[in-house]
Amino acid sequence: MADEADRSGTGAGGGGPAGGGGAADGGTFLPPSIEAAWGLRERPSKGPKPGLTLDRIVDAAMAVASAEGLDAVSMGRVAKELGVSTMSLYRYVGAKSELHVLMQDAATGAPPPDLFPPDADWREALGRWAWSMREVYHRNLWALRLPTSGPPATPHMVAWWEWGLRALADTGLDEGTKVSLMMLVGGYVRSEALMMADVAAVIATSGERPEQVLSRYGHTLRRLADPERYPAVTRVLDAGVMDEADEPDYEFRFGLERLLDGIAVLVEGKK
Repeated sequence: MADEADRSGTGAGGGGPAGGGGAADGGTFLPPSIEAAWGLRERPSKGPKPGLTLDRIVDAAMAVASAEGLDAVSMGRVAKELGVSTMSLYRYVGAKSELHVLMQDAATGAPPPDLFPPDADWREALGRWAWSMREVYHRNLWALRLPTSGPPATPHMVAWWEWGLRALADTGLDEGTKVSLMMLVGGYVRSEALMMADVAAVIATSGERPEQVLSRYGHTLRRLADPERYPAVTRVLDAGVMDEADEPDYEFRFGLERLLDGIAVLVEGKK
């Protein structure tokens, strides 16, 4: 079926977002490249260069992103890495946005089979899910720059979603609330990882220790923030909060625990 689409001129990106067909014909509404990731579509076997595969394209794109940042990834740049023409990639991937989705799925990988034990309560299970997702982001910081294109639609991302929903299975919450909570916790994990990655990059560029950077910031703020105009900020500075760095992971742990506290209120309300 994939070869027929190629010969008709639609290529991997044919049909736009509904490239995989609509509900009426049993399609998935997904581009062919994403269907291929699910094993629902035969991957092209007669490309301009023998040995070119969707996996090789994604791996090359990830290598570029890891070495040079996400902005360096383009269809032309990936083609150059693989030693093929740019047009040859379009037999496998219809657009860079599709490539981004596949890169994210590959970088995320499958959840570990022992993500949380069967007898874990919802709080332990969801906490483990959040920490594990954070580790995934820290291994692939470039993935934090990928735009969110919609709900999970690739094998690994859906598998992570499955585990998160399993964590909430016995809470008594309705399915819509569970989805909302997954968006809340997942968004927190991504946001915190992105913020800390940006802070770490600034500190690394400065060549100073974290406590030196914070101390300099506190000194600067004391010079700029008039106590009468910024009394709350002044109290923070006087308390010495900005004079030394927190323990590693403190902010993530603090924020996650507060989120779980809030979810606990919902769960208790169902009992």
